[in-house]
Amino acid sequence: MENVFDAKDAQNYINRINNLVEDTHGLWGRMTVDQMLAHCCITYEMVYEPEKHKKPGTIAKFILKTFVKSKVVGDKAYPRDSPTAPQFVITGRRNFDDEKKRLIGFIQKTQQLGASAFHEKESFSFGKLTSDEWNNMFAKHLNHHLSQFGV
Repeated sequence: MENVFDAKDAQNYINRINNLVEDTHGLWGRMTVDQMLAHCCITYEMVYEPEKHKKPGTIAKFILKTFVKSKVVGDKAYPRDSPTAPQFVITGRRNFDDEKKRLIGFIQKTQQLGASAFHEKESFSFGKLTSDEWNNMFAKHLNHHLSQFGV
């Protein structure tokens, strides 16, 4: 798996994003390319702009940590057409260029902060994660959706 904290790997993601155009169609799923970019930004918003999102309650967080965490932060890739958590659903169209710039900015910021900034950092939904778990979460999500759109 790529390392989002590595400059070369981060640039690879950026290059893949830059290969997208406004009318790129997904190979599966229902999202448009602008919705996919906005959807990918949500993971980063929960880190850098947490005020935009409602934190899960105690029971929901317990369920997420117990049943979902290992699928999200583990090494195994997401299968096609995996279910999407409600807070990640994007309705309506978004500005392609704006979402592209936002996602690239989040990737750059994450890489520049480095793995040490994420070691034992509290996740919105899963509690404290190791930098490897953060990497898996970011990298798997990006790979899944960039592959969905053929880049």
